[in-house]
Amino acid sequence: MHHARTRQHHRSAAVLLKATLAAALLSLAAPGWAKLPPPSDEAKAKAAEAAAKTAHGNKVADFKLCQSMDKVAGYYMATSKKAGKDVKPATPTPPCADPGAFVYPPPATAAAPAAAPTATAQAAVAPPAAAKKP
Repeated sequence: MHHARTRQHHRSAAVLLKATLAAALLSLAAPGWAKLPPPSDEAKAKAAEAAAKTAHGNKVADFKLCQSMDKVAGYYMATSKKAGKDVKPATPTPPCADPGAFVYPPPATAAAPAAAPTATAQAAVAPPAAAKKP
């Protein structure tokens, strides 16, 4: 019986040692993870679009929840009146607002300068006429 406790003690010590080593390695590797390059403009645009889609999805969920609560409240009021129960008037709430279809306009500030080069940029590219030698 004494040997069984000793083996169990060695196993738990080995597990503790492995867990400690794993935690130490992770803490040493963590500073390397923190030094990621900044996201590109394309990645930022995708993140902004994903955030807009999520926000719209939340608005749609709120709208559907509002509709279902109105339906349940209406059913409760109707069945309670039929059963002869005393029904208090419902608490006034704002009407359900349909968010409509998702539309994400691409950022106009970043696309406009790239689409139409300015006159100074065109002048910098064109060679000056006086520099040509006959």
